[in-house]
Amino acid sequence: MVTLCIYYGEKEWDGPLSLVDMLDIPDKLKFIFSDYKFNLIQMRSCKDLHFHNSDINTVFDLSSSIYNRDYEKINSLYKNQPISPELALVVGAITESQELIDYALENEKKGAINMCTALEELKKEGVQEGLQEGEVKGIIQTCKLFNPDQEAALKLIMDKFSLSQETALDYIKKYW
Repeated sequence: MVTLCIYYGEKEWDGPLSLVDMLDIPDKLKFIFSDYKFNLIQMRSCKDLHFHNSDINTVFDLSSSIYNRDYEKINSLYKNQPISPELALVVGAITESQELIDYALENEKKGAINMCTALEELKKEGVQEGLQEGEVKGIIQTCKLFNPDQEAALKLIMDKFSLSQETALDYIKKYW
């Protein structure tokens, strides 16, 4: 029997690699246990693995590159090689990128997705979100200095940034 574990976490695997390592077995009983080892494949560091199925290679390669923040590699390898929305969904699920999942779903009907374009758009969205959060933080801190009325600050940031009350309240709690 061969046990294979595919680990797709962002951090290095730090768990056990055998049954005996998983259990707290007293030394006097260890001799009766068969120690089943398993083979570990870490997606983030599996550069030497090559599969017969090109889609699996793409998923492993893209996921590993995203984990390692090797965007130059992604750009050089996938700039002119579109991938299917299904593969983008899998990569988004593995790397826990809701933005990539949303992008794949939005572009599902278009067919193939250019991964570099997708990552560039996600990067731009992230920059915009960061800028907005910085503006909101500045407004909240200014309101706190000159008019310590949280309700007024809440209304101001809801109106200025078209935020829901819940989102605006989260900002108030975070920066007030």
